[in-house]
Amino acid sequence: MYHEQHGAPAVAPLAGFTVGVTAARRADELGALLQRRGAAVLHAPALRIVPLADDGELLAATKELIDNPPDVVVATTAIGFRGWVEAADGWGFGEELLACLRGVELLARGPKVKGAIRAAGLTEEWSPTSESMAEVLDRLLDEGVADRRVALQLHGEPLPGFVEALRAGGAEVVVVPVYRWMPPEDLAPLDRLLDATVGRSLDAVTFTSAPAAASLFSRAEDRGMLPQLLDALAHDVLPACVGPVTALPLQAVGLDTVQP
Repeated sequence: MYHEQHGAPAVAPLAGFTVGVTAARRADELGALLQRRGAAVLHAPALRIVPLADDGELLAATKELIDNPPDVVVATTAIGFRGWVEAADGWGFGEELLACLRGVELLARGPKVKGAIRAAGLTEEWSPTSESMAEVLDRLLDEGVADRRVALQLHGEPLPGFVEALRAGGAEVVVVPVYRWMPPEDLAPLDRLLDATVGRSLDAVTFTSAPAAASLFSRAEDRGMLPQLLDALAHDVLPACVGPVTALPLQAVGLDTVQP
């Protein structure tokens, strides 16, 4: 934490700050990164993940696409795409799914997803230079989606406005729900984080997925604390998001966020 420089100890940049971590995945890694920079960490997973092999919705969507291939598939996350292919393998449909995806226009949201697609032996038709779903949507609408079938691989919650815009353009949209989020089985840590946020004993709360933010708001609403939570995040507790997709639920309720 400290090192001598010109005879004086250098204080770690986050020393004295307390940060809430809402992540379910890789929370230990994020917590360690913050602690190495001097922060105290309060961890409260805001959600849990339904295992892929147990998810009947994903199985049904996968079978539907194999039986009736779409015109376009949009892959939104690397872990979601890999998980989808692995789950199909586990169900005995792996080769059929890959054959289906080879015959369609495959769009990747950014370089990480592109890497997952290529690792599966496939080639994407196009990927935006940014990781913006808005760019993907613009490309689809510019091409024209009337009477086209578009499959959208989701990782958690539906993307606000994306499906609606495609359907308004005349597309048939098939949602592929990889990794559904559920509330955590033990709500006590999340309640402690809510109390700490509203009580201003946290300096920041980190969000690494949009569903985590949505789950935090849902729990606050259940406890009658949503107005106090939003007030704290608007004025005293910094909401820090991993990127623009994660920030959407916060922006939808008028909160400003920081993000890389």
